[in-house]
Amino acid sequence: MPTATLAPAAAALPLPDRDADPIVGGRVELQLLTTLKCNLKCSYCSLGVGEVLGSQTELKYDLDQLDRFIATHLAGKEIVVTFYGGEPTLNRPMMEAVMRRFPGFRYQLQTNGTLLDDLPDWVLANLANILVSIDGGEATTDGYRGRGIWRQVTRNLAKVRDRVGGSITARVTWGNPDTSFDELDDLAGARDGIDYLYWQFVAGEMYDGDSMAKRRAVLARLIERFFAAGDRLYPLVPVMGIVRNKLLPNRAVELYGGQTQCRVSTHLVNVMPDGKIFPCPDMMYVRAMQMGEIQGNWLKKSPLQPTPEMPCEGCEAFAWCRRNCMKNLWLGYVKRDQRYREQVVDPICELIRFMGREIDRHDPQAWYARLPLPLRRQLTSAEVYEYVEVMP
Repeated sequence: MPTATLAPAAAALPLPDRDADPIVGGRVELQLLTTLKCNLKCSYCSLGVGEVLGSQTELKYDLDQLDRFIATHLAGKEIVVTFYGGEPTLNRPMMEAVMRRFPGFRYQLQTNGTLLDDLPDWVLANLANILVSIDGGEATTDGYRGRGIWRQVTRNLAKVRDRVGGSITARVTWGNPDTSFDELDDLAGARDGIDYLYWQFVAGEMYDGDSMAKRRAVLARLIERFFAAGDRLYPLVPVMGIVRNKLLPNRAVELYGGQTQCRVSTHLVNVMPDGKIFPCPDMMYVRAMQMGEIQGNWLKKSPLQPTPEMPCEGCEAFAWCRRNCMKNLWLGYVKRDQRYREQVVDPICELIRFMGREIDRHDPQAWYARLPLPLRRQLTSAEVYEYVEVMP
């Protein structure tokens, strides 16, 4: 079937200066979108913006072309491949072919979890992390994703847990302001088959009325729960990451060139099924964001870079937040979408500042001094930080 385009035809983009390495540091996350087709219709899907979702269902490059691209632009770097979509497991043959072609890479899967139990054992054994989209408890998850999805996903996690080589991370899009502490605590503290909980505050207009107060109340309880755990580390990645960054500020910058915790400015490369490359998976509808192409074998620096319009350096959270979400900042301050800034960007930034204040209230330095050495190591060096954005 013909591949849909994301923007009207335009003149070819100029090739970049190949002497300048567009990847900061020695590590790169190669995010391969196996398809833009999905078997669910989640109400908040970011790929719905710009009609990206479903627009490309067939791969337009081959593995020889991918191999040449890697040899040209990523040689000598540690490569983590994340299979993304759409729902990436709908193109399982592509996943398997890549894993066989490049056995020395690390692999992560970001999935809705509905087809996890169909993956062969050797694929599961070679996944360093699985990000499973689940939005809280049964009512919340099914409300966004469809009736019966929560039960299907949790059942699949129980089936595959012992066959997965790495960790399993519950990835929550925190949209509903009525999402409760108990729902998130269940995922972080008690749910079998889940090693870590990570969330992102939804990039939508869901912060009006009393929703901010409700979220702050849940955040305060989660942070209290984090510091109350003594014999194990409460595996809540956003809180883990903020505490780590506050205690050891160098960790906030060492993998990201001091720029942003979401990696889109430094070493995140998103390859669409048609071979076009973008820094942020939520901005693949913006032609100006294109930073490369597999077939043409070119790559330039991410266009999502800090700008004077972004007010981050004057924020109390800057030292440990490092700008968080560049997409939000670009839309709110560079594109000057006033409504988006007021309804999405500013509320999320305020929630992050609130988290920082709540953490400080629990005296993290004294808590860390009492922490057993193995838990200190987990807090400061957990491998999961390499697979998620750290900040929410």
